[in-house]
Amino acid sequence: MATPEQESKTAKIGMIGLGVMGENLARNIERNGYSIAVWNREPKKVDEFTQRLEGHQVIGAKSPQEFVKALERPRKMILLVKAGDPVDWTVAQVKPFLEQGDIIIDGGNSYFMDTERREKALKAEGFNFIGSGVSGGEKGALLGPSLMPGGDPQAYEQIRPIWEAIAAKVDDGPCVTYIGPGGSGHFVKMVHNGIEYGDMQLIAEAYDMMRRILGMSADEMADVFDEWNRGDLESYLIEITSKILRVKDPETGGPLVDLVLDKAGQKGTGKWTSDVALDLGVIVPTIDSAVDTRNLSGRKEERVEAGKQIAGPQNRQFEGDRAEMIACIRDSLYASKICSYAQGMSLIRAGSEHWKWGINLGETARIWKGGCIIRAQFLDKIKQAYQRRADLPNLLLDPDFNAYMQNAQTNWRRAVTTAMQMGVPVPGMSASVGYFDTYRTADLPLNLTQAQRDFFGSHTYERTDKPGQAPVHTEWEELLEQQQKT
Repeated sequence: MATPEQESKTAKIGMIGLGVMGENLARNIERNGYSIAVWNREPKKVDEFTQRLEGHQVIGAKSPQEFVKALERPRKMILLVKAGDPVDWTVAQVKPFLEQGDIIIDGGNSYFMDTERREKALKAEGFNFIGSGVSGGEKGALLGPSLMPGGDPQAYEQIRPIWEAIAAKVDDGPCVTYIGPGGSGHFVKMVHNGIEYGDMQLIAEAYDMMRRILGMSADEMADVFDEWNRGDLESYLIEITSKILRVKDPETGGPLVDLVLDKAGQKGTGKWTSDVALDLGVIVPTIDSAVDTRNLSGRKEERVEAGKQIAGPQNRQFEGDRAEMIACIRDSLYASKICSYAQGMSLIRAGSEHWKWGINLGETARIWKGGCIIRAQFLDKIKQAYQRRADLPNLLLDPDFNAYMQNAQTNWRRAVTTAMQMGVPVPGMSASVGYFDTYRTADLPLNLTQAQRDFFGSHTYERTDKPGQAPVHTEWEELLEQQQKT
């Protein structure tokens, strides 16, 4: 139970869930001058947290009622619990004690349509629900994450000072902006995670080409990633890749990364991105390839057996210039990265238009410049692209990105084809090349596909020589028979 002294105090905001992310975000909030009440299903965690922060502006609560009572009105409480049913369960625990205008903030990785449902249901009862993406991992939560809040704009205004205080800071402000109504905040966080999948896949392929095509050691590759991190590729993921490659295993003395099993886990946000993209008719092949590769990585035993039975190219000796190939790999990584972000931003645009959220793409890129896992120098260029043209359909159409892609094409294609010739899998980079070539091709061979559909299913087609006219159907076999008789 709360002490008499605690009962006389109230906190500016509350935190439900004291896992690593919840605890670190709570510490961030308190460090920035805001008193905070905390509650967890396990009372022991509350005791441990309040003991560690003894003397700070923290109120520990042992029940939902005690927790709600400890908050200033309108009450503002953050949920950092596992996505799905636990969110609904937690809301149900506190809801009986809430009053009109109170605000619940879901800071987890919830599916955006669940957030839409919760926001509408709670609004009908007089409560506010904000779905806020939080990116940056446990370190970002403590020192400053990127925050992507969506929901009622007036409710957001009430938490905005806190969100701006705890967010990461970059040259043009805190890494937070109001995304839009409903589930838009969690939608943007979902796409952010999909882009993150793509980024990690492309970096892994660059690493794989250096080690398997060029035979480079972990330290040599670390030096290359260090160099890349001082240029256009500067990013958190490139930085940590270099650090990972330098770590030695205490037991064997060899690179620790070589002892990490090649089975990558995932929590589902990448799959959500691919699924929603399919629903909206937006192609995201680089992100899809990253999801697919993680799935295939889980089939370790099957892959080992396949490697024994299925032979690849016999000539696996690279005979070119090593420095030139490193430059090709670098350009391939950057060009593929542009394609991945182009896909992700196109998906955000499509979602915003479909659900009428009014998302500002330039601001979205800006708040990813710090705090989050995909933070990178590159994002400032994306922000500038949307400042030049707010309705830009695709990043590939921006003059600056287009110019870079033109310059990188030769090296990009050389890296990908070399990998394919030597049997080194590069699904992310090859998908990016395919996306680039398909997007820039005015006349695709899908005229044949549509003709086939009309042949076997009478699906009709439009004639290129009669634009604007109604679709037509042809009896292809009958017409062929007539023409063969003449």
